[in-house]
Amino acid sequence: MEEEIREKIEGYLLKKGLRRTRQREVVVEAAFSTDDHFTADQLWERARAIDPSVSRATLYRTLNLLVECDALREIDLGGNQKHYDPNFHAHPNHSHLICTDCRKVVEFEDDHINLLEDCITRRLGFKPKNKMLRIEASCQELKDRGVCERADG
Repeated sequence: MEEEIREKIEGYLLKKGLRRTRQREVVVEAAFSTDDHFTADQLWERARAIDPSVSRATLYRTLNLLVECDALREIDLGGNQKHYDPNFHAHPNHSHLICTDCRKVVEFEDDHINLLEDCITRRLGFKPKNKMLRIEASCQELKDRGVCERADG
């Protein structure tokens, strides 16, 4: 985990008058042990692999704290589930391409999209606090082979 993120989390806990507990530290460790997006359930499995005593209540409270202090970003990748993005600090302008068949997620960055977003927001008199672009499409594997190995059913 980046030192900047660690300091941000510790500063936020201090500001809120919250203690650094072992369970909370395990959840933070599990959240930042990957660059992949994850759901709360996936994070819980990861955290419990480190320390089986981690409770769901602690996990959800810690997730909320991480989002509140801007260490994690909550994102919508479809599928009626919240996902969390641990690497938006390293790549703040990345976007997501999601396969509508297999739900594969590909992150990408593009300077042209960033320029277009800046032009649109300035023209309309906005100063964005954050930007998210999600594109849903069928992946090339389905088109090439007629089937996608990752697709449900």
